Amino acid sequence: MTIKVYPKSVQHIGGFNGGEIIENKPIQLSGDGKLQPYSNIFYWVHASSEKGSTIGEHPHKVFEILSFVIEGEIEHFDSKNRIWIPLKTGDVQIIRAGSGISHMEKLGAGAVMFQIWFDPDIIKAINAPASYNDYPSDAFPVIKSDGLTKKIYAGKDSPLEMTARGVKIFEVMFDKGSHTINTNHDEINSCYLIDGEIEVSKNLITKNDFFMAENENEISFNAKNKGKIFVIQSPAKVPYETYAQRYI
Repeated sequence: MTIKVYPKSVQHIGGFNGGEIIENKPIQLSGDGKLQPYSNIFYWVHASSEKGSTIGEHPHKVFEILSFVIEGEIEHFDSKNRIWIPLKTGDVQIIRAGSGISHMEKLGAGAVMFQIWFDPDIIKAINAPASYNDYPSDAFPVIKSDGLTKKIYAGKDSPLEMTARGVKIFEVMFDKGSHTINTNHDEINSCYLIDGEIEVSKNLITKNDFFMAENENEISFNAKNKGKIFVIQSPAKVPYETYAQRYI
C-alpha cells in the first residue's frame, strides 16, 4: 500500500483570539507547499479550545461547510435564523453556502471539532439559496463488525444530504489489533487519526496525524491500542470543474 503521511507537525497551524482557539489544518489553499485542495475537498481544520471562545460573524459562499463535534459542545449562529443553536459531541451541521450566508461559531470549554469544506460545483452552487441542517449524533447509522465500530456520517443510509458528489464520510472506532477498512480503487481516502496509534504500510501514525491512500481496495492497519479514525472517501476524478482547478 502506498500512502502519504502528513503529521501534525507539518500541517498548517493557526488560531483565533490570541490562541483561545487552536487550529491544525491538514488541507488549506496556500502558497507554502503544504497539502492543497484536491478531489472535491477544499479545506479541513481541526479546532479546539481549552477555555472556550467565539469566532465572530463572517460570510461564506458556494462551498458546503460541514462541522463535526468531536468533543464537548459548540454553538452556531447564522444570518438566516439569527439564533444560537447548540451542537454536542457527535452532532453534525452542514451549511450549503450557495449565494451567500454569514455565521458565527462558539466553541465551549474543552470543545474539539472538525470543519471541512466541500466543492459542490461552484457554477451551480453560486446561484442556489443558502441552507443548512443540523443532525444529532443518534441520527447516523452505526455498524459493528470484526472489532470495528463504524459511524456513517455521509453515504448509504445516512440522513445527511450533500450536493458535492461521490463523498462518503465515516468514523471508525477500533480495538487493539489488525484491521481493514474497505475502499474503492477510484477513490481518494483522506484519514485523520483522532485518537490512538496505528501502523499503516510501515508508517507510524499518531494522534492528529493525517494520511491519504489512493488506488487501493483496502486500508490495512495495526492498532497498538484503542482509537478512532475519521475517513473521507471522495472521487479521484470529480465530474465537474472545482474551485481549485479553476482558480489555482
